[in-house]
Amino acid sequence: MTTDKDLSMDGQSAMAMFAAKGIDVTPNKDQGVVKVVKRQGVDGERPMMGDRVTVHYTGKLLNGKKFDSSLDRKEPFSFNLGKGQVIKAWDISVLSMQKGEVCTLLCKPEYAYGSAGNPGKIPPNSSLLFEMELLSFEGEVLTDDGGIIRRIKVKGDGYTNPNDGATVDVHLEGSCGGRLFDSRDVRFTVGEAEDKGVPLGVDRAMEKMQKGECCILHLKPKYGFGREGKPEYKVGPNKDLVYEVTLKDFQRAKESWEMDLNEKLELASGVKHKGNQYFKAGRFHQAIIQYQRIVSWLEMECGVGMEQQKRIQDFLLISQLNLALCFLRLKEFSHVVENCNKVIELDGKNEKALYRRGEARLLRNEFSLAMADFQQVLQVNSSNRAARAQISICQRKIREHHEQDKKIYANMFQKFAEYDAKVSQFYYANDTNYYINQDALIT
Repeated sequence: MTTDKDLSMDGQSAMAMFAAKGIDVTPNKDQGVVKVVKRQGVDGERPMMGDRVTVHYTGKLLNGKKFDSSLDRKEPFSFNLGKGQVIKAWDISVLSMQKGEVCTLLCKPEYAYGSAGNPGKIPPNSSLLFEMELLSFEGEVLTDDGGIIRRIKVKGDGYTNPNDGATVDVHLEGSCGGRLFDSRDVRFTVGEAEDKGVPLGVDRAMEKMQKGECCILHLKPKYGFGREGKPEYKVGPNKDLVYEVTLKDFQRAKESWEMDLNEKLELASGVKHKGNQYFKAGRFHQAIIQYQRIVSWLEMECGVGMEQQKRIQDFLLISQLNLALCFLRLKEFSHVVENCNKVIELDGKNEKALYRRGEARLLRNEFSLAMADFQQVLQVNSSNRAARAQISICQRKIREHHEQDKKIYANMFQKFAEYDAKVSQFYYANDTNYYINQDALIT
């Protein structure tokens, strides 16, 4: 990055430089943010809306007084573009930069701190000078595991997003390894995109998109076509995918608070059936979406009369048990335990919940807890042969674990004993020499 002297000019000189060399980077070309490139960046992509960008910067008033600098702190500054986390001038100007680029910005008050200023640092209605270097940028991570990364090409309108159950109209273009394999307009229900050959990652991204938005989604295999691939698209197993998606229109599904209990119970039957279909097809992530919808609708409902209360409880028990089974297949054992616990809160002697929790705990190497679960299964149903077999496995695992501990501790104690022996021998030898020397001195 260039030095502070590049910004140490009076207001008149700054205006002259920007008038001669500056580029207006504002969308409506009102000269609100003017940029002068001092060092070209690396040719290639530029940041997009929503990207996480990292910059170094120095900010000054037009009189040359510095009010902030990441360089002085020796720490770059990161923010998400277009999210209102920084002044408007930064959101606009960084979109025009390339990685490694260094530029100087002249920002009018309405694109900076406006009539309020920043008390103690920036007077009201101040134009500002910034020198900025774009160090890096990366797409917005939409999932905890980093499996879906979004880069927004065109920002959408409004503040609402599709929800699970919403009907969406999209244009999508899917590619793998640079080869376009899918290009079409398609309508699907959020949570059921699989039915139209649209991968899970596109489906899950819908809840983050706005009408009119065009984005690029980078999908890991888990959110693409997984281990099976997609033969009709000539996409092999475990392939990363890139989708360009435009959300043309959508109709939101009713939220839980917009429905009465009878409507929820009526919808729950169809949603449960859909979840079961996905489960039987091995589409566990899609099945989870359906069962979670039922839980979100009914977990806070009480019902009127015994019959309605029983229907609510039955739907919740079935949904939580099926969620536990889905997570068991996906090896997400903490979720299995969580869902089984919710079933056991409703029905303390639920055989399936106790058994599935035991399975999850066994696979987490929590052998004693797993054995306790399987023993409770036998208390509920003494003829459950599978639970008896699992108890035998737990007992064997506990014995193996104890034997392993014994070996570890035996080896540890043996090493300690050998070390102590060496230390004792060392001190004995030194003590002997000492006493010999003492005798010599006396003599």
